[in-house]
Amino acid sequence: MHFVDGQIPADYTNHIRAKYIFILLGFALAAATLIFSIGTGPVHISAADTLITLLGKSISRQYDLIVWNIRLTQALAALTAGAGLAVCGAVMQAVLRNPLGSPFTLGISHAAAFGAAFSVMILDLGTMSSSSVGAINLDSPYLTTAVAFLFSMLAALLIVLISRMRNTTPEMMVLTGVALGSLFTAGTMFLQFFADDIQLAAMVFWTFGDVARASWQDVAIMAVCTITAFLWFTANRWNFNAIEAGEETAKGLGVKVERIRITGMLISSLVTAVIVSFLGIIGFVGLVCPHIVRKIIGDDYRFLLPASCVFGGTLLLAADTAARLILTPNVIPVSVLTAFLGAPIFIWLIIGGKQK
Repeated sequence: MHFVDGQIPADYTNHIRAKYIFILLGFALAAATLIFSIGTGPVHISAADTLITLLGKSISRQYDLIVWNIRLTQALAALTAGAGLAVCGAVMQAVLRNPLGSPFTLGISHAAAFGAAFSVMILDLGTMSSSSVGAINLDSPYLTTAVAFLFSMLAALLIVLISRMRNTTPEMMVLTGVALGSLFTAGTMFLQFFADDIQLAAMVFWTFGDVARASWQDVAIMAVCTITAFLWFTANRWNFNAIEAGEETAKGLGVKVERIRITGMLISSLVTAVIVSFLGIIGFVGLVCPHIVRKIIGDDYRFLLPASCVFGGTLLLAADTAARLILTPNVIPVSVLTAFLGAPIFIWLIIGGKQK
């Protein structure tokens, strides 16, 4: 690319403009999906009535209760969780230089879920109680989140240690993550074997990732963690680009690769731990979404990070909406649908990477 008289070539300008347009279209798609999701259910609410209710103009008390107390919370939880998992997956793929890195495939989600189950049964940090809708909630979610975070840190640190070994390949790191996921899943099953009825119900409840269980307070905590992490990721977008070009290249440019790697993994694990602690295990969003976005707009983390956030949230929200509609009036957990969609893409990535 040649610059004449300090002017930026038109092709490059159009190329960058196309990326911005793609991200703006993602926001528009997310807004449309949000309106559709809130209006969809046993009581159908038109898009116009949904928008009017969201703007604070009451059409009926029934619509107000449905929108503000039930559907909006669930929809925002899906958007926030999807955005957090997707951007964390993109960052993990960068700092580990591993195209199959994500909170789910690297075992971090399973570690956080085991930590939550451990806190419930062994440490007795939370007492299980049924809510008005029959769900099982934790009375001490913040302490449980802290324990889930500690176990996710353990898994993340093991992955970082493996990545620092000589002659380490991406395949080795993925296999390590699979092994960790299997180990923590076995630990969860061990706890389930000795659990009483209420504890067992709670642990099974954890296994089914479901955004419907989130409260306004849960959404606020997840949003704060996701936004804070996104700001740090964005501030280090050039560092991620340098690492993508190779560790030696990044170090030659003055990037402190080890510090960025460890900090990125810790922040990603924190966000993952918070989301898993409130919603349960939601797999493949952090793996699939960054790859889909990367295929469209490339590897530039200036655009990959916001695009992964937007389309990760949209993907999980669309999946949750579909999960509510497929077997109406029965509602299946969104994690079931994301697993059905994500597993074939995961296999395709493995086969495609090996052929390449």
